Amino acid sequence: MRLTLAEPGYLKESISIISDLVNEARFKITPNAIELVAMDPANVAMVVFKLLSSCFTEYDVAKDVEIAINLNNLKQVLRRASPRDMLTIDLDEENRLKIQLKSSTTRTFNLPIIDLEEKEQKVPDLKFPVTVKTSSSILNEAIADVDVVGESVAFIAEPKKFTLQAEGDLNQAKIEIKEDDSTKITMSGDERVKAKYSIEYLKKMISGSKLSDEVVIQFSKDYPLKLEYKTVDKVMLSFILAPRVEND
Repeated sequence: MRLTLAEPGYLKESISIISDLVNEARFKITPNAIELVAMDPANVAMVVFKLLSSCFTEYDVAKDVEIAINLNNLKQVLRRASPRDMLTIDLDEENRLKIQLKSSTTRTFNLPIIDLEEKEQKVPDLKFPVTVKTSSSILNEAIADVDVVGESVAFIAEPKKFTLQAEGDLNQAKIEIKEDDSTKITMSGDERVKAKYSIEYLKKMISGSKLSDEVVIQFSKDYPLKLEYKTVDKVMLSFILAPRVEND
């Protein structure tokens, strides 16, 4: 296997975001893409990542390869990649992951492949009555606003309106996002749908905005949330977050 990226940014940003949620993960390298499905240690959030072969200038993968890596180590190496670098990934004779960064100098890093005990994660088949497509910056600002107030945020969908609401001991924040050119709300019925999620986790997930100007938000009443960031023919990063069900 040998993979070369002329723009290391997509891989670098993705691993940086994923490593905030997951410590160690198994990558599946297929003839079409690099894929990852992983749970965070607390089993609250799942990350689904796909970097398509069309992103690479060289993509030589004859058969599926699975490698488990410490993501923090990988992040530290990728951090050394500048936008001018040509980044090449392959496996060396000792079955270590070899990463080469080439510009005016050639820098080579070897990372150990680790043994991961955990079973392979499957992406759950979720059905969502609500889909909100909006700009990543609108969601980022809304999460920054509710972060001032509480630890959890309610996502509320109504026809033509999406609201984020948080309450603290004394204060409250409410952000109303109306349907317009940059926000599209699709609902399977007219009933108001509400669910609560952890702001701490959302703050890590909205870093996906580094990969895409748009985000797709899907949720249901007291049901997991899905956030998806996508750049066509390049990269897809999505998150599934368990709800915070509170006894009102």
